Amino acid sequence: MTNRRLGDATLAFGTPPVLIGHAAVAGKREGEGPLGSSFDHISADSYWGEATWEKAESTMQRTAFALAADKAGIAPRTIDFLFAGDLLNQCIGSTFGSRDSDIPFFGLFGACSTMGEALCLAAMSIAGGFAQHAAAVTSSHFCSAERQFRFPLEYGGQRTPTSQWTVSGAGASILAATGDGPAITHVTPGKIVDAGITDANNMGAAMAPAAYDTIRQHFADTGRTPDDYDLIVTGDLGSLGHAVVVDFFKKDGVTMRTYQDCGLMIFDRQKQQVDAGGSGCGCAATVLNGYLLNAMRAGKWNRILFCPTGALMSVTSSQQGESIPGICHAVAISTIG
Repeated sequence: MTNRRLGDATLAFGTPPVLIGHAAVAGKREGEGPLGSSFDHISADSYWGEATWEKAESTMQRTAFALAADKAGIAPRTIDFLFAGDLLNQCIGSTFGSRDSDIPFFGLFGACSTMGEALCLAAMSIAGGFAQHAAAVTSSHFCSAERQFRFPLEYGGQRTPTSQWTVSGAGASILAATGDGPAITHVTPGKIVDAGITDANNMGAAMAPAAYDTIRQHFADTGRTPDDYDLIVTGDLGSLGHAVVVDFFKKDGVTMRTYQDCGLMIFDRQKQQVDAGGSGCGCAATVLNGYLLNAMRAGKWNRILFCPTGALMSVTSSQQGESIPGICHAVAISTIG
């Protein structure tokens, strides 16, 4: 079977790239959440032995990547392309984390959708015959994100009920042309959708329209419905954004029976003070490369649709009163073809 383009946006891979190795590392709060046992490494030190939180984020990426490559049973130098990104200015978590890797590097910014963006590009490079192995790596850190996008922690700013807690963690996937593991069968790259929301503390609502747009496009292109997936999971919409997506589909007459959100899965909102749930590049990355793929390998699910979402904003754009554009990329992962 050859690669095909379905409908307006979806790519179907004739020989689906395989996720031969994956790993997730996380911080103390994430480790105390419901998915803690699925992470490969948990650090009680928010600095990860480094001098700054930004350097800690680079260390998280290096750790996750090394663990994923080891689990894949390949030497990092055999990887053809490395796709990586984070939330920091100029993606320094990724560039500094990867500068000694000696692997051709693509730095990405898709905000919290970056894991999906990286998987799309890695899968396309392999399915197109341009690589045998590719890596997708993403991270975020609560402290570095707060310092950059909101207020330094020392400020002690009040958090709103719609705000979300940036996950401290990193996830890494190793993709191969052949091998054992769940495979990426389809990708539906998303379009920018701007609902006009300007509140940086309500990003779930800002990103939800993009999630709805991409998932709806995936269904239209493939002819699939929610019932064709054991699980449909968005990335870090939190409680409000998740509810918005459910409502959008309900108005279409579609019931999202199998729909969940990484931002609601990673923390216990009743016991942990995380407001509307988790967020950040590391949210979807750790949930996917820990809990979701481990569960697929164990036979819990055969087919999932992974749809991380991102708010394509910056500190400058928010201060200038700009609205928050959203993006979502859908990645269909299957153990059954």
